[in-house]
Amino acid sequence: MEIPVGLTQSAFSELIGCRLQHLDEGVAEVALTLEPQLRNRAGKLHGGAIFSLVDITMGLACSSSHGFDQQSATIECKINYIRAVEDGDVLCISRVIHAGRRTLVVEADVHQGERLIAKAQGTFAVL
Repeated sequence: MEIPVGLTQSAFSELIGCRLQHLDEGVAEVALTLEPQLRNRAGKLHGGAIFSLVDITMGLACSSSHGFDQQSATIECKINYIRAVEDGDVLCISRVIHAGRRTLVVEADVHQGERLIAKAQGTFAVL
């Protein structure tokens, strides 16, 4: 898939350090490195940073499904945190599992190597 220049990053995704790894129709993969500013009080990767990574990756999967000429917005998203991240990189893989005319349902897994860190599912409105 040809990646549109300037449409895969936002100021916020750049701020937290998200890096697009792969984009295909209905699928997106985005990496994030645990930097000091992303740590919670316990020194682990903050759950909000993980959730942001998931939302960003899901949004890219939606855009690659319906086209970058349309916008989508998160209606709802549910996440289960399975393991804490103490250091290194995580990778979020999101897939559109249903693409309707008005909504898309997307699932995401966050991994660190072979370990599952979080699992999420969300619904997006096509605007």
